[in-house]
Amino acid sequence: MKNKKEICFITCVNDEAWYEESLLYLRHLALPSGMTAAYLPVRGASSMAAGYNRAMEQSDAKYKVYLHQDTFVVNQHLVRDLLRLFADPVIGMVGVIGCRSLPASGIWWDGRRTYGRVLHACEAESVVDSELQEPHGPYVLVEAADGLFLATQYDIPWREDLFTGFHLYDTSQCLEFKRQGYQVVLPNQTSGFWCIHCPVEKPLDPKYKGYQKTFLEEYGGELSPEV
Repeated sequence: MKNKKEICFITCVNDEAWYEESLLYLRHLALPSGMTAAYLPVRGASSMAAGYNRAMEQSDAKYKVYLHQDTFVVNQHLVRDLLRLFADPVIGMVGVIGCRSLPASGIWWDGRRTYGRVLHACEAESVVDSELQEPHGPYVLVEAADGLFLATQYDIPWREDLFTGFHLYDTSQCLEFKRQGYQVVLPNQTSGFWCIHCPVEKPLDPKYKGYQKTFLEEYGGELSPEV
C-alpha cells in the first residue's frame, strides 16, 4: 500500500556538491498539512533507469519526484501544486518542459509545439529563462517531458533493459505511462518558473544516436508526428 501522505525526491548522484545544493532547495519547500517529504539519493547507478528503479522499489511514497542533481526547485508550493494536478487520477506524470507531440526523430525539442519553462543557468554569468509556449489553462497534455524534473503518482518500471545509459530514459518513461493509459502534463508557469537547471554545456554524447535508434525501434510505431 502506497503512502499517500509522503512525497519522495529521488536523484541519481555523482557530484555531492551539486546534490547538497539541490537538497537545500528541496528542504525549504512548504508541505501541505499532514504531508511529509523524503530525500533518496542513488549513488553508483549504472544508468538513470536502473537508479530510478532501485529507488522506486525502496520508497513506498505514492508521490515521487525524479530530478537531476543540478535541478533546483524554486516553487515553494511545489507539493501543493502537484497534489492539485494529481487529484485527477488520469494524470500520471508532471514535467516542466516538453512537447505536445513527438517528432519522427523521437527527440522532444525537435517537436513543432514545445511547452514549458525552465530557468537555465549554464554558467555563472549566463542565465537564460527558457520559456516556450504556456498552457492556456492550468496545464497542457504532452507526449514527452524532459528528465530534469519528472513527478509521478504511479510506479511504472523504467526501461533499464533498453536504456542502459543516461539518454532518452525520460521520453521512454513518458510513453510507458501513455501505454498504461495515463497522461503526462506540464503546468502553467506564467506566474513563475518551477525549476532552475544548471547543466554543464558539453558535446553530444556519441552514444546518444544509439539510444535514439533503440527508442525508435521500440516506440516509433506509436508516434504521430505533427506536420
